[in-house]
Order: sequence, then structure tokens, then C-alpha cells
Amino acid sequence: MSCFYFLITTAYPELRLISTDLFICGIATIAQSFGFGAWIGCRLPLVQGCTFAALVPMMLIGKQYGISGISGAVIIAGLFTLICAPWICHLVRFFPKVVMGSIVTLIGLSLMPVAGNWIISGNSGSILPLVMAALTLIIILHIYHFMTGMIKNIAVLLGLIGGTVIWSCFLPLYFHFVNSTPWVNFPQIMWLAKPEFHIVPVALLSMVMVVVMIETMSSMMIIGDMVDKKADATTLRNGLNACGIATMVGGLFNLFPYAAFAQNVGLIGLTGVRSRFVVSVSGVLLILMGMFAKMAALVVAIPKPILGGAGVIMFGMVTVSGIRTLSSITYRHNNNEMLVALTLALGLMPIMVPQLFEGFPGMMQMFLHSGITIGTVIAILANLTLNKASSTLMEETDPSSANMSPYAPIRAIKRWLLLRKTEKNQEN
Repeated sequence: MSCFYFLITTAYPELRLISTDLFICGIATIAQSFGFGAWIGCRLPLVQGCTFAALVPMMLIGKQYGISGISGAVIIAGLFTLICAPWICHLVRFFPKVVMGSIVTLIGLSLMPVAGNWIISGNSGSILPLVMAALTLIIILHIYHFMTGMIKNIAVLLGLIGGTVIWSCFLPLYFHFVNSTPWVNFPQIMWLAKPEFHIVPVALLSMVMVVVMIETMSSMMIIGDMVDKKADATTLRNGLNACGIATMVGGLFNLFPYAAFAQNVGLIGLTGVRSRFVVSVSGVLLILMGMFAKMAALVVAIPKPILGGAGVIMFGMVTVSGIRTLSSITYRHNNNEMLVALTLALGLMPIMVPQLFEGFPGMMQMFLHSGITIGTVIAILANLTLNKASSTLMEETDPSSANMSPYAPIRAIKRWLLLRKTEKNQEN
């Protein structure tokens, strides 16, 4: 058995990293959606995965401290999340619908370049990858529009399969990774390096985890609205606990910080599947893909332009979820319009103009590189400064708050007069 482990670790390091990640993603998804005990898991249809927010900081840490420094910082960052979860969950009062909708809309728009990069990654001087991405998109739209029931719910999966089959008619699919992959893979603790703990990497990733926690809370709140289960402070705390534990375990396996995938928001809106038990089954599938490595290798064999075609819809649905939230708030007698404008405009700056912050110190660039980080901070600060947070929150979350408005008596009199006039006209 030791020889088997050595063979996989030395000959297939990328495979082992991907397979181990899928295995832990599955366990974390089950913990998040199904829940363990009274303290772990928000019990919402959330899928856990490695976050993009920590990518740039980990690259900078790796250049100086290597994978050992990254793993140690990830473990402490997970512990930091567990410590902060009981009190940071009470920041939900700083997340009225206008803030939450702005952040989710920004997340969806920020994911669009990912789908675009997937499409152009297969562009070798021809328009075929673009055509294949468009065909995948058309297949998904037709299935979603014309089919019903289960077929409609799995439109994205069928689109990926159909797009891959069409791709194989024009270009070959690369199965060399599948052929060279062993059937079984068992995750092993600290298989790549032993964690090392340094102050600078730990402090850096801990600060990044604050942003990750805010993003995760935004996803939990928006999904809570979609499934008619309000995400209160207890739900948010349990969800953050699951993220913290998953991050600590990931560090032990030389992996990276975990968060709730915002892409799942778009997938819920697209398929209409809102059951957390269905998501728990998807966690079981992730575990199987992590253990049976050839299954994961088959997913890797899907051409990137095909994934890009499906990503356009999924990431677009994330944006739609945010817009739906923004459409349910009021823009009268407040500064919500300015708040949304600042959040989206400043949050999209690092994406549209990547070289905007090149003159800043390296430490600051780690945070300014993420438009979601900037947008989240701007949304919270703008709500606290431009709006009276308490009155705005009451107006947006309490259905009876409209009766507390100083204009409520005037509106009531107008409605009564209009009703009396209508009754007289009917009598005449």
C-alpha cells in the first residue's frame, strides 16, 4: 500500500491535488447542506469549494514560503474563521437587501470573465471554440425552454454532454489524462509538505478570510431568500463554522481556503431545484469523484469552451438573482441608488482595468485585486454613511414598517377618499 501511495504522489501530483480537493468538497458540502449537530452547517442548498479570493495572496505566499507556508496559513485562517463566526454572524444587520443585492450582482458580473477565459482558452486562431460555446449555450436554452420536469432541471448537464459530443466531431478529445489516471485515490494528510507557521502569511490569509466570510454570508442570505428560509444569525454562524472546519481540514491536506460557491446561486435559479438534500447527494458524488480518480479525470476532459458556454448562463443567473433582490427594495426617500452605483462601479474597476492599482504596495494590491472585496466594503460603508442603517433595515425587512413611515397617515387618507369616491360612482 505504501508503494501505491508513493506511485500516485510522485507520478500524479496534479491528480492527487484535484482528487483530494473533490473529496473534501464533498464532505464540506454535505456538512453545509445537511448539517452536523447543532453547530455545523447552515442547512441550505450550498456547495462548498475552494475560493478564488485567496488565489493571489497564496501565490505571493508560495513564492516566499512555499507550499508549507501556505498550508500553515490556511490552517490558522480556518481556526480564525471558527473564532470569528459567533460574532461576525451578527453583522447581518449591516446587510439589508440593498447591500446584499449589490454584492450578489457584483459577484455575478465578476464571474463573467471566467466564462470568457474558458471560451478563448481553446481559441487557436479559429472561430470554432466560439461556435462550440454558442452551440452549447443554444442546447441549454432549448432544453430549458421546451422541456419540463427532470429534463429541464438538468439542462446544464445535458448541454455539457451535447456540446462535448459535437466538439468530438470536429476536434479530438484529450483522454490521455484519463488513461494515465489510476482508478482509486485515497486522500492522505500532509502528503505534499508539512505545514509551517509564519506570522505574515497567517495574518494575510486571516484578513482574506474576513472577505470570504462576508461573501459566504451574502450567498447564504440570498439562497435563504430563494428557498423561503431566512438566514438568521444562527444559520450564518453554523455556515461559517462549516467553512472554518473545511478550511482547517484543507490545510492539513495541503489544500486551500473553502467558501460557499456563488455559482450555486445561479444554478438554483436556473434549475429551480431548492432542496438541500439534493445538494447533499451532489456532495456524495463529489466524494466518489475524489476517491475514484478516473471520474474526476473525465470531467477535466470536457473542453473549456464548452464549459464557457454553460458558464455564461450560470454566472448570468447569479447576476439575475442580485438584480431580483435590488428590484424588491425602495429607492424613495433614501440614497439606495447611489449605494448601488458606487458598489458596482468601484467593484468592477479591477476587472475592467486590471492595471489600475499597479502603483500601490504589494500588500495593498492583494486586497485591491479583488473587485468583490472592494465592492463589499463600499456597499457596507455607503449604507452606513448615505443611509440611516437602522431605518433602512427596518423599512426593507419589516413588512409592517410601511405603517411607521411619517407619510403613512397621508397615504391612508388618500386611499379612504379614493374608496369613498369609487363607492359613490357605483351607487350613481
